Amino acid sequence: AGSQLREIFDKINNLLSGKSVQSGGRTVSVTQHPQGLDFVYYKLAEKFVNQGEEEVASHHDAAFPIAVVASGIWELHPRVGDLFLAHLHKKCPYSVPFYPALKEGTSMEDYQRMLGYQVKDSKIEEQDHFLKRMSGLIRLYAAIIQLRWPYGNKQGAHPHGLNYGWRWLAQMLNMEPLADVTATLLFDFLEVCGNALMKQYQVQFWKMILLIREDYFPRIEAITSSGQMGSLMRFKQFLETCLQQKEIPLPKGALQSSFWRS
Repeated sequence: AGSQLREIFDKINNLLSGKSVQSGGRTVSVTQHPQGLDFVYYKLAEKFVNQGEEEVASHHDAAFPIAVVASGIWELHPRVGDLFLAHLHKKCPYSVPFYPALKEGTSMEDYQRMLGYQVKDSKIEEQDHFLKRMSGLIRLYAAIIQLRWPYGNKQGAHPHGLNYGWRWLAQMLNMEPLADVTATLLFDFLEVCGNALMKQYQVQFWKMILLIREDYFPRIEAITSSGQMGSLMRFKQFLETCLQQKEIPLPKGALQSSFWRS
């Protein structure tokens, strides 16, 4: 409910502002240690990113309540935003977007970690689990860039707004696609913030969508094996529907004004 989100937001904001906060039956304050605030900034940013790969990966709708709190905290405490991006880029290089190259002397295990895979006891995680986590992270990012905390000061600009989403999309299309990953993440990204980008960029946005369908989609198709067609077909269907209806629908789970009265 909206009232619960406000409580969570206020508690985090109070903690970062140096006030005493109740947590786990104790009263804590960042002023209790000289590095207290730096530590909390770091751990909070890490926690937001973890929620992307855990909560949002399993429940896509969760992207919006988490993102609106993260966006509002970022606006008031810019350091959290910097650290959020650092954690996000480390866990999901595709959010930069960046595809790390295999350098001489790098072990295969380290290289897989650089690509965002979890490696435990020399075992690399399953591809579908990896894609699910990456989807969660990209969906959280796509939600943050379009959402603002509704009770904040609306004078300033969004600390990391839709222009960053436009830039991400343009950079993705300037890179050679990767099988499975590119189709999955473009679909996730556009499903979450396509509607907001469409409203902001209008004609330019539709030119971009046409470019994806006419030029970029065949390039993804060319490197996709028959076993990896699922994500590609889902993306194709999404593009076709949007172009036919000349509309990208509001994402499922988007926070309506009525939410804040709950």
